[in-house]
Parts: sequence; C-alpha cells; structure tokens
Amino acid sequence: MSAIKHVFLIIHILSVLGGLVLLLTALPKPKKTIHVGFLHSMLTALVAGIALVGINTSLHASDPANYDAPDHGKVGIKFLVLLIILGLTIKNKKKSEVSTAVWAGLIGLTLANVFIATSL
Repeated sequence: MSAIKHVFLIIHILSVLGGLVLLLTALPKPKKTIHVGFLHSMLTALVAGIALVGINTSLHASDPANYDAPDHGKVGIKFLVLLIILGLTIKNKKKSEVSTAVWAGLIGLTLANVFIATSL
C-alpha cells in the first residue's frame, strides 16, 4: 500500500507542476490564454489528491504507530483552493483571451496550494 501511495504522490506532484508550467508558458505572450491541458492537469491533481487522502487514512487505520493521520484541515483548505482554480479555469477556458488578473490569480492560487502542501 505504501508503494501505491508513492505512485499517487508522484502523479499528484507532476500534475501540479505541469499545470504551473502550462500557465507560465503564457508569460511572454501579450494575450494570456488558459491551455486546455491546465484543466486536465488540475483534475488529475484532484483525483490523485483524493486517492492520497484515502490511502493515508487506510494506512493510519491499519498501523497508527508507523503512519500519521492525514491533516483534514490542510486537505480541506487545499480542496477549496483547487475548487476555486477549477471554477476559474472552467469559466474562462473557452475565451480566446483572459485578463492578466485571472491568469495571475490562477498562478497565485496554484502556488498557494503548493505552499500549503509543503509548509503547513
């Protein structure tokens, strides 16, 4: 089960980094757009994150001495931030150009999610 946890963790990290890279590719362009892959990347991060919470809960239930309980407060905040990211993405994905504020907001929210994951 621990090996599966590591696989999902790698998928989760790569999908968040991929989404961030897709946003940053629009940096030099005067017209900011949301790449269709960004939505797919964030949805992959959501599914992998939910799987990680389930796996961590299962591992803790089977052996509490070796595995920490998942921090559900942290998970809830990350889930809320990801829902905001997904909402903004779905609302603006078909537009030929998005405002710089929306584009920068998506970058900020994605970086905030990474900060929450690594520091709290």
